[in-house]
Amino acid sequence: MGRHGGVPALEADQVTPPLDGLRVIDLSTVLAGPNCARYLADFGADVIKVERPDGGDSLRGMAWRDPRDGGGLWWKLVNRNKRTIALDLKNDGDRGTFLSLVDGANVLVENFRPGTLERLGLGPDVLLARNAGLVIVRISGFGQTGPYAQRPGFASIAESMAGLAAVSGEPDGPPMLPPIALTDEVTGLAAAFATMVALRSGTGQVVDVNLLQTLLQIMGPTPSLYRLSGELQPRMGSGLPYSVPRGVYQCSDGRWVGISTSSESVARRVMAMLGLGDDPRFQSFAGRVEHRDTVESRMREWCAARTRDEAMAQLAAADAAAGPVMDMADVAEDPHVQARGLIAEVGGTPMQGLIAELSATPGRLDWEGRPLDADRDEIVAKGWLGSGE
Repeated sequence: MGRHGGVPALEADQVTPPLDGLRVIDLSTVLAGPNCARYLADFGADVIKVERPDGGDSLRGMAWRDPRDGGGLWWKLVNRNKRTIALDLKNDGDRGTFLSLVDGANVLVENFRPGTLERLGLGPDVLLARNAGLVIVRISGFGQTGPYAQRPGFASIAESMAGLAAVSGEPDGPPMLPPIALTDEVTGLAAAFATMVALRSGTGQVVDVNLLQTLLQIMGPTPSLYRLSGELQPRMGSGLPYSVPRGVYQCSDGRWVGISTSSESVARRVMAMLGLGDDPRFQSFAGRVEHRDTVESRMREWCAARTRDEAMAQLAAADAAAGPVMDMADVAEDPHVQARGLIAEVGGTPMQGLIAELSATPGRLDWEGRPLDADRDEIVAKGWLGSGE
């Protein structure tokens, strides 16, 4: 089927992927948990997606559909490279089948609300008694313990409660949530990382990953800042309190560029480009921050006097940290995106390629998310039910 279009793709069919032989049960739904299992699958893990028989994972029907076959685009991306089987864990026979899968697995990923797995008679004590080496990855909104443990877990809740929304938006506007499933995406990566750390330990154990804790990790030193000084990072649109200029700026043709000067050497080159290089007020971070309005005004005027291509050419000549603001139409046509194969075709569906390039043991993309219960016969025939149904 489809293969990744990046540099290692020529070797992908001929090299054993790095996680070959790793058996993963994906019992999770929607995004964060399935994303964790997806990253493992992309690098060779055998991932068996377990869904309920009555419709399966709700991600199948969420948001945009493929106009060719009506399939969900979220589903095709997030559950690529996985085999599917439908099991009702409240049914004795299906629960027995599930436990047989556990017997032969290395990893189980689940994102039920804490306590649900235990109520099904499938808690970590039961699973580890059957398979002492199993790594049980539990993804939730707030973690398996604590006063909020039983609350539902959604990305927007974590983004509101971890401080991200408070610093997002214009100074005189309301807090803002990101317009993508940011927390689910980042938590999937964090969970995949934690899974590999647990596997490296060689010890069966529970890995507790949650949305709030993961998002808090990417908030930089803002918790330290508040605890030590009582200072809160303000909402500044695209700006940062410690770096000027920084933001998006409109050019004369109506298009935009994004510019950052968070490196001192870059900032000095940009100041010289703007004709401010000899002014002592702008020769340090502190000075530029103190005179923020002057610097930002000059940056806006400079961009407004040039088309985006002209601005980008001069910014590139100054070795500035700048890039054109691109939408997905621009991304699709970008020569670097094409050369690196950042958008791959999997089963005829364009989607993001592999998240990283491994020169000796590349990952591979074999198929898009598959129909409900599509692989039951193969799972049984190949003996993936550890001790049998």
